[in-house]
Amino acid sequence: MASVLDELKRKEIVDLLAQGKRIDGRAFDQPRPLSIETGVIPKANGSARVRLGDTEIVTGVKIQPDKPFPDLGDKGIFICTAEVLPLAHPDVEPGPPGEDVIELARVVDRGIRESGMIDMSQLVLEKDKSVIGIFADNSVVDHDGNLFDACSYATTAAILSCKVPKWEIKNEAPVLVEGHESAPPITTIPVSVTMGRIGEHILVDPNAEEWDCIDARITITTNSDGNICAIQKGGNDGFTVEQLLKCADISASAATKIREKLKQTKG
Repeated sequence: MASVLDELKRKEIVDLLAQGKRIDGRAFDQPRPLSIETGVIPKANGSARVRLGDTEIVTGVKIQPDKPFPDLGDKGIFICTAEVLPLAHPDVEPGPPGEDVIELARVVDRGIRESGMIDMSQLVLEKDKSVIGIFADNSVVDHDGNLFDACSYATTAAILSCKVPKWEIKNEAPVLVEGHESAPPITTIPVSVTMGRIGEHILVDPNAEEWDCIDARITITTNSDGNICAIQKGGNDGFTVEQLLKCADISASAATKIREKLKQTKG
């Protein structure tokens, strides 16, 4: 029965697309409404709740001293994780993350890291020995499609609004300096835009119903200058060169308004 219903839903979506319409009434290049709220986890160094349509993410940022990666002793650490809570969607079950959730965390991590959003060289306490680590944890509260962008916006907003504590090295160990915090060393604001291809149609920010029907998807992250800094392709099919160029143009255009919203969260 489920497969029959899925086929009927796909037919409905495909028929609407042929008429130039989407199932929720949006234009093909129009993302869902985005709302961002910061400071939602009082004990975190930074946090954000993002609603992208009916997809909802809560992200917390923890900042603490750590050992640098062996080959990056002159840079701080950034690590992003993700989990989809069982209450977020009927198909989600408790347990270790699956491949899709691992990919989700990596795509968000890569977009922020490759954009150079944070100047990691300013997060060094003692070269090769002690650095500051920024750890972002995404929790999917409600899954209605396109977790990539929702988690990316939540992580970016949580970082922009966070406060970095101050540590000093004493007796070869980092010691917290009470009452001293600063804004993170931000260099750019990355924005990811995910598009799905259904037949010949390219749709920005697919909702859950559209997500189940896509033949291929692509997530393109741009920095504040509009330059592409990360790309992730997924799905069972691909894109033509012309479609990829179209996706690149759409991502740069759609990112502009989203970036303005993210700027407002900067502490």
